Amino acid sequence: MACALDSYIAAVYEHSVILSEDTKIPVSPEDALMLMNKNMDVLEGAIKAAALQGAHIIVTPEDGIYGWVFTRETIYPYLEDIPDPQVNWIPCTDPDRFAPAPVQERLSCMARSNAIYVVANIGDKKPCNSSDPKCPSDGHYQYNTDVVFDSEGKLVARYHKYNLFVTETQFDYPKEPEFVTFNTTFGKFGIFTCADILFHDPAVVLVSKLQVDTVLFPTAWMNTLPLLSASQFHSAWAMGMGVNFLSANTRNSSLDTTGSGIYAPNGPRAFHYNTETENGHLLVAELSSHPRLSPTYPIAVNWSSYATSIKRFSPDDRNFSGVIYFDKFTFTELTKPEGNRTVCQKDLCCHLSYRMVEKQEDEVYVLGAFDGLHVVEGEYYLQICTLLKCKSTDLKTCGQPVATAHTSFDTFSLSGTFGTSYIFPEVLLTGVQLAPGEFQVLSDGRLINQNGTSKPVLSVTLFGRWYEKDPPHPQQAFP
Repeated sequence: MACALDSYIAAVYEHSVILSEDTKIPVSPEDALMLMNKNMDVLEGAIKAAALQGAHIIVTPEDGIYGWVFTRETIYPYLEDIPDPQVNWIPCTDPDRFAPAPVQERLSCMARSNAIYVVANIGDKKPCNSSDPKCPSDGHYQYNTDVVFDSEGKLVARYHKYNLFVTETQFDYPKEPEFVTFNTTFGKFGIFTCADILFHDPAVVLVSKLQVDTVLFPTAWMNTLPLLSASQFHSAWAMGMGVNFLSANTRNSSLDTTGSGIYAPNGPRAFHYNTETENGHLLVAELSSHPRLSPTYPIAVNWSSYATSIKRFSPDDRNFSGVIYFDKFTFTELTKPEGNRTVCQKDLCCHLSYRMVEKQEDEVYVLGAFDGLHVVEGEYYLQICTLLKCKSTDLKTCGQPVATAHTSFDTFSLSGTFGTSYIFPEVLLTGVQLAPGEFQVLSDGRLINQNGTSKPVLSVTLFGRWYEKDPPHPQQAFP
């Protein structure tokens, strides 16, 4: 039996995917495999490089092998029948045991020949018949699927994405959410995909109930500033949930996808955000195998303790409305270089104490609150407190995407009267950069900085997900 490790080397690869010229026209299985092999050639290079740096596991992106914008018919030649991992199968050494599976065979061989766990996103197909009332008319289910091969090339995990993005009409929902975990000598792992992170199942269950140490996260994440850029939200989620998080994104400028990282509960270990070039990028960093046992593991937080214990800082006579990613926030402007502000919406009051180094005349900052149901590209309840820079001095631009700032803060303290305990703390600096080690969360729910930031501030946010109030999953809502 291999001995347990206290730490391990993690790798993620941000991949600039080679895309099919026209995904609306069906291709032969041979042509589909030819395209997938081009992408796997690139991934194989990254896997070898990660293994040479001692990595135990590498995560590659969602859609990283076949691409995107398919129809149900045109994705089909790219799919393979992926068996349940309980069959105890190494495709590399036994490729003919099941239906033809050249992609699984090649991924298995990459893992085996480099002695590294390989995480990849491919498509699964499963036959069904008329005795199943939900069986699609073409006689099979199609799933957006993550697979994990261990360092011997054995298939150890298969996960079907449960929270499909609105554009993923080529795929089916699994009938129930899958809670996929596997154990290694360097910790317990869970896996889910992209939009799954925004919902309770399976994401919260894996961490809170099944107590995984590390989450594996293939994604094709389109950045939506100011609150949902990839590295910003994924780092915050790792901190809020108290778990290691390995996020591998695609790189595509037309979709504004970039932002990959290796995140620990107390901050990012490595991250990459690049809008300048189309290159792929490998990240490698060390993580604690069991972060909950680490002396640096974050303290328990009562997220509403401080905010509910104080009175409002300021009247709401100067409040105004603005929109962040389709959500109607209530804002109040920070008119002075320092002060205390409160803004409320419904049951949520957000309190901010701050001092700017020097207030720039051509930059406007606001404190915003949102308490309600987000209804675009999925439905879920949010409670958000955010300090953010407006796009211009016109207050109508507050909440619009902005990537640069010139105003630095000496101190800030942000808190809110949250009704949920699932809060993700974000601090984003100019150039869409994270601020590791430059802020802390106190046990009474305050996100604070007392020594200034290394760069000017884009946003400081407590992003709350009120899972308990969510409407049912689309799959469960069907008759």
